Amino acid sequence: MRIHLLFPGLIALTAMSACTDLKEVGRLPEFTPITSSSETTAMENPSLPVQSDVRSPADGASLWTSSRQSLLGDRRAVERGDILTVVIEIDDSAEMSNTSARGRSGSESMGIPSLLGIPQQLNKALPDGATMDSAVSTNSSSSSSGNGSVKRNEKLQLMVAATIVDVLPNGVLHIQGSQEVRVNYEIRELLVEGYVRPEDISRQNEITYDKIASARISYGGRGQITQVQQPRYGQQIADIVLPF
Repeated sequence: MRIHLLFPGLIALTAMSACTDLKEVGRLPEFTPITSSSETTAMENPSLPVQSDVRSPADGASLWTSSRQSLLGDRRAVERGDILTVVIEIDDSAEMSNTSARGRSGSESMGIPSLLGIPQQLNKALPDGATMDSAVSTNSSSSSSGNGSVKRNEKLQLMVAATIVDVLPNGVLHIQGSQEVRVNYEIRELLVEGYVRPEDISRQNEITYDKIASARISYGGRGQITQVQQPRYGQQIADIVLPF
């Protein structure tokens, strides 16, 4: 009964996915609208009112003011809606190799050659070749071995502008950033999200990826090349449903 209910659902899902792909035949992949992103919402709805650059009479003849727009003002991103640059320079490599081996052997034997003449009387009743001189004898052996290795190398150098979407009560900044570049019929996507401390932002208004807590970095694409590299929906469903 469950099989009859499962197949119509799978067929409907496959048909919907196929229709989505057919709409993109011969067309460029569309960009994600920036107006619906969390970054735009944070810029349009700042958590604190924007301070006006009003100079006091004492500051009229001075190049320095307390505002962020002054010549020597601190222009690092600190408020909701501000923009900063995230520098991603990943150059990681790892190589591990493990080998293990174990072996064990043991033997036990027990006999009763003489005990008040009892073994001799028992030997008469035993089959030919059996004797109480070696009544019990056991032996055992076991061995195991294993090998494992891991080798990985990752290198990525990117820069992306991110927006402060929220300021937590402890002052930590929640940032999100996205970037889309379209080349021919393929879109390259870069997404970054995480939490940073205001003091980790440099004077150039930049922060490196290793100072982002709970960092989520995604680098990929979508378009004709990505579709060719992915297995068809029927094959993906078959890999999940088939038990063998």
